[in-house]
Amino acid sequence: MQPTLLVLAAGMGSRFGGLKQMEPVGPNGEWILDYSVFDACRAGFGKIVFVIREEMEADFRKLTESKYSDKIELAYAFQEKMDTPISVSNIENRQKPWGTGHAVYAAREHLDAPFAVINADDFYGAEAFQSLATFLADSSLQSESATYGLVGYRLSNTLSAHGTVSRGVCQTDEDNTLLSIEEHTDIGYRADKSIHARNAAGEERLLPPDTLVSLNCWGFPAGWAAKLEPLFKAFLEEHGTEAKSEFYLPAAVDQLIRESSARALALPCDSRWLGVTYREDLPSVREAVAALCSSGAY
Repeated sequence: MQPTLLVLAAGMGSRFGGLKQMEPVGPNGEWILDYSVFDACRAGFGKIVFVIREEMEADFRKLTESKYSDKIELAYAFQEKMDTPISVSNIENRQKPWGTGHAVYAAREHLDAPFAVINADDFYGAEAFQSLATFLADSSLQSESATYGLVGYRLSNTLSAHGTVSRGVCQTDEDNTLLSIEEHTDIGYRADKSIHARNAAGEERLLPPDTLVSLNCWGFPAGWAAKLEPLFKAFLEEHGTEAKSEFYLPAAVDQLIRESSARALALPCDSRWLGVTYREDLPSVREAVAALCSSGAY
């Protein structure tokens, strides 16, 4: 069974100032997403599911179908704040959906094959998709429904020179088994070039440059989204009334690991990550993509 690629594309990119998923970065006006689709197709993925907001559908579907429908099967899922497993008080006061874990939950009806998860606005590199495809095709791993894969990147290769970012900070053992993953925010360089961040408790931390981090590049067995429902329900019971609370995918995986009901493997990947968090990131991303194209990678 060919794996599915789940693309999280519902965010409008508030820090970027527009729909960054559709910003041209390639020499012929390509989006970052175009490179991800290209890499996924040549790695052997058979279907792409885009998680979007319903009001985006007409324009997003028109654009993506014109680009990709002759290359791979396409499907669409809507991430809406009202799509929750339990009733939430004062939900009308909330402006945004519930984060990356909720985005995967929103696509649950489309995920009947082993699947990978990526962000639409991150450039992961060809090796990441090949690594995920190999992992998802491994029958010995996929027979264990509680084994997941994470493509990890070194923190210093994922930062923006123009502001702070959020990352899932990973701890692994000598066998590359993921021991824990914790979402950190406000990650950025200080004047002395050290890297600081805030953990989930709001405490400031100093992070080494080679810290392994998650950029929401995951591999999961078929039907895994069903495991999110009880976790999402528990999250809503505790945090549902908070206007800006988010159900992060890395936090959900971390909870399963801590409960000893799952394990995750850090998958090898030396590809360079590129991302557009702020509009000022665009020139450097375009330069890097141009270099990859000139080298024959694309």
